[in-house]
Amino acid sequence: MSKNSSVSKAFAAAFVVLTASAIAGIVTMVILYKTQIATMDPTPRPTFPPTTTGLPPVTRLPKNLVPERYKVLLWPRFYSQILEEVNVTSPNQTVLFTGNTTVYFHCVQGTSSIYLHSQNLDVYGPVVASTDTDEGIRVTRMENHHDQTNFLEIELDYALKTGGNYSLFLSFRGEVSGGLEGLYGSSYEEGIPAHEDDTDTDRFLIATSLEPTFARRVFPCFDEPDFKAEFEVTIIHRRITMALANGINTDGTNIIDDDWKSTSFQPTPLMSTYLFAFTVSEFTPTPSSHHRVEINTYARPKATAAGHAKYAADITGRILDYFERRFGIIYPQRKLDQIALPDLISDGMENLGLIMYQEGELLYEEGVSSRLDKENIASLIAHELAHQWFGNLVTMKWWNDIWLNEGFASYMTFYAVDAVEPDFKLKDVHILNNLHSAFEADALASSRPLSRSQGEVQTPSQIMQMFDTITYCKGAAVLVMLADIVDQPVFDKAIGRYLSDWKYKNTDQNILWEYIQKADDESTGERNIAEVMNSWTKQIGYPVITINTTSGEAFQKHFLFNDSAVSSLSWHIPIRAMKYTTLFRLIWLKPGESAMKDEFVATKGEWILANVNCTGYYRVNYNPENWDRLVTQLQKDPRRIPLKNRGQLIDDAFNLARAKLVDVTLALNLTRFIRNETELIPWAATISNLGYFVRMFDRSEVYGPMQMYLRNQVEGLYNSFRNYTDNSTVPTDHASQQIQIKAIDVACSNELPECIEMAQHMYADLMKINSTNIIHPNLRSVIYCHAVAHGGKEEWEFAWGLYLRSSDVSERDRLRQALSCTKKIWLLSRYLDYTLDPELIRLMEVASSISYVSRNVAGQALAWNFIRAHWNYVRYGWRQGDRGSDRQVLHPVRTGRAGAFCDG
Repeated sequence: MSKNSSVSKAFAAAFVVLTASAIAGIVTMVILYKTQIATMDPTPRPTFPPTTTGLPPVTRLPKNLVPERYKVLLWPRFYSQILEEVNVTSPNQTVLFTGNTTVYFHCVQGTSSIYLHSQNLDVYGPVVASTDTDEGIRVTRMENHHDQTNFLEIELDYALKTGGNYSLFLSFRGEVSGGLEGLYGSSYEEGIPAHEDDTDTDRFLIATSLEPTFARRVFPCFDEPDFKAEFEVTIIHRRITMALANGINTDGTNIIDDDWKSTSFQPTPLMSTYLFAFTVSEFTPTPSSHHRVEINTYARPKATAAGHAKYAADITGRILDYFERRFGIIYPQRKLDQIALPDLISDGMENLGLIMYQEGELLYEEGVSSRLDKENIASLIAHELAHQWFGNLVTMKWWNDIWLNEGFASYMTFYAVDAVEPDFKLKDVHILNNLHSAFEADALASSRPLSRSQGEVQTPSQIMQMFDTITYCKGAAVLVMLADIVDQPVFDKAIGRYLSDWKYKNTDQNILWEYIQKADDESTGERNIAEVMNSWTKQIGYPVITINTTSGEAFQKHFLFNDSAVSSLSWHIPIRAMKYTTLFRLIWLKPGESAMKDEFVATKGEWILANVNCTGYYRVNYNPENWDRLVTQLQKDPRRIPLKNRGQLIDDAFNLARAKLVDVTLALNLTRFIRNETELIPWAATISNLGYFVRMFDRSEVYGPMQMYLRNQVEGLYNSFRNYTDNSTVPTDHASQQIQIKAIDVACSNELPECIEMAQHMYADLMKINSTNIIHPNLRSVIYCHAVAHGGKEEWEFAWGLYLRSSDVSERDRLRQALSCTKKIWLLSRYLDYTLDPELIRLMEVASSISYVSRNVAGQALAWNFIRAHWNYVRYGWRQGDRGSDRQVLHPVRTGRAGAFCDG
């Protein structure tokens, strides 16, 4: 018998003991855990020599010319319907688009060269003129640099004059992208034909996705965020279609001939090129009620007619009002369009005046969509509307500070949803899940600073890498901490001034610190904001503070999962602490120092709790005596510990054990109180962290006893919902709906017999009826998954049939996830093969489908081998479906969704 095998059996025995007697079992487990985990330590990260192939000398546009206004004409030649096909396999669709642009710019430094961006475009016919004198300037050479700069270089006969104003006219042609970047095409079915003679056909549309560096693929432009300009756009399109763009439609359209018409739009406010957007489609609007702004939400005509856009339309105006009141700045346009697209590279894109969404994230179908989908819709709309101020109105100077866009949008989402949908009670859940996602990514030696130097973020690929968990989640987490440091009213006052003074301009984080500093000085003036916050934004990671409640000593250390890593980093740490019932003032732990604080001394029977309400971006460790007192308090009366801290204590303990800073005994002991817990936050933390055990031991003897322990822990919670689940109904309040799903998922995953029987029974009834879905939409994800997991070919193929027949995106997503739950390897293999057919699984859904399979212990090896065998196809789908996604940023507890909260 191998050493590993004997350790696993001993650890399995420990879990049995834990189930019967938690204290004795935990004491037995500690040595076994250490031995087992030692065998699972990853190999050290390889080190690489410095690269010798540097960047070109210049990758940024020169600042000698400043664009002020664009006049853009675009003519996509596509058909929205293929009425007369040349043949079945090759319809007469076209991917060509043509256009021209005139950019008006100011010369701030004399030059005989014009540099702007162009990529994958055939550019011709340059005309340069002085708008001051109407004098033409001869172009002597034009060259498109086909490297990572994408520079379009135009040489002139003589130099432009400092202080002069000029125009550049260019014609261009290009092809509609086959991916989801730049100007791309998308198709959808407008209803499923009821019979062979039905005239319904596939429909086609055109849309844009230009963030961060894809505007240059649509028209030649100064494609950097600090080159803001006005955009005046005209779109030529088929007469049966409708064009939308950033600006307000000028009065009507111009009919060109029997096939074509043009739509012109009023100039936009000053904005960056990545926010340029337009669509051409047959979609129809659902209007929103608003006292000043004309708001319309566009979707497929049948979806609009069925009322699927009504919830989005209802909540948009309310969220817009909330942000206008909070910032004291009105939304800068008189119109706001939203559109639900079949395909989009991320779940939402905040284009000024034309916000785009994946339709499954915006549309709500009563009786099919989960009630919890409303949470996701509200959150995503709030995120994109927050961008109208953070990103659109005030924009970062360069992509190294993209967190000023995304971190603020994530942060503001917490409060906007809580304001307009208070019954959801999700602010604390969102804040804590955001914190945990940031912690997970930032505890790796491979993490990066929140704000990099501009020199480190130059090429398009480097820019794309900035759209990650650090930007979205850590960005929001440090803002939560900053608001707590200076107090929320001071923070809000500073942000209002910042937005007002810098509207239509570009900023960096130093400017933000100045505004916070000024407001703080007017209040208390106790700290150097830039010094404090730069320690959190300009270096990787975060600290763990260790408090000895006997001596009162506190010190900090860079928290890393790799316990052998050496780091000298330190931070300015604001500590909110309480002793039993007393909340202390803010206590500071400075870089490189330990501190002796009377507040941290606890007498016999008292406990100290630091990072009260989890506003700080750090973990906390204590001396064993204080941990024991906290464990006792949780078992005796957990409500004496703030709700968020009940979840945070579990998360801290498990991650400290993972980093070998405390014994795993402690982490397991902390889960004992969960048996009587009914709140979502502690359960979510427990499930997430025990999931780490599942991933480590799902193929060992430990797994059975571990399931037994979890089964006993969740049984009471599951039984509290039996009256609902047995009747396929759900509680009325939102939080209880969330915890109900958790209870079913944990109970069925850990083989609670009555849970599995319930899932199989409900699914079998559905298979018999095969028409009206009797399972409540809230419960479908967990019921589908566990019925398929405990079923065979018949159950799997029934789910596949439902997937093929369903036209609702949220239902299709649930079924895609459920199909990955089977334990039959041959069915998982078939499912993976289906991902290679875009007619069955859309390209943007390939990544999440494979990810679902990889989470199934039966599918891990299959998924890995599949990725390697089909990398040329899979990597393209991964790029389309796995960008830093606002769905992942905003949806922490949605069952059946890929990715952790905020995970990029």
